[in-house]
Amino acid sequence: MGLQKQISTDESMMTIKIGEVFDLSIQSEFREAYEGEGQTFKKYVLDLRGTEYMDSAAFGMLLVFRDYVGGDAADILIDNANEAIKKSFLMLQFGRIFNIP
Repeated sequence: MGLQKQISTDESMMTIKIGEVFDLSIQSEFREAYEGEGQTFKKYVLDLRGTEYMDSAAFGMLLVFRDYVGGDAADILIDNANEAIKKSFLMLQFGRIFNIP
C-alpha cells in the first residue's frame, strides 16, 4: 500500500496515511493527495502508523507539503510515528515546525 487519504465529514481536516515506506517512490502520489482536492484544510494529519522507513527525500517532501498548505500557519500533526522515525524528526528539529506527540 502506498498511501490513503481521508477527509473529515465537515471537510476541515485531511488525514494522509503513509504505507510501510515513505520515500521518493511515492512523491507523485503524496503530492496528489494534498494538492488533488483543490482546497486547503484547517488541519492535516500525517498518519505513520504503518511506516517502517523514511528516507531524506521524505523529509524534503514534508517541507514542500508544509509550505503548500500554509507554511508557519499550517496545522500539521505527525501521528503514530515509531520510535526510530520520531528520533529522526527530533534530530532534524522537525518538532519546531510540525506537531509531533
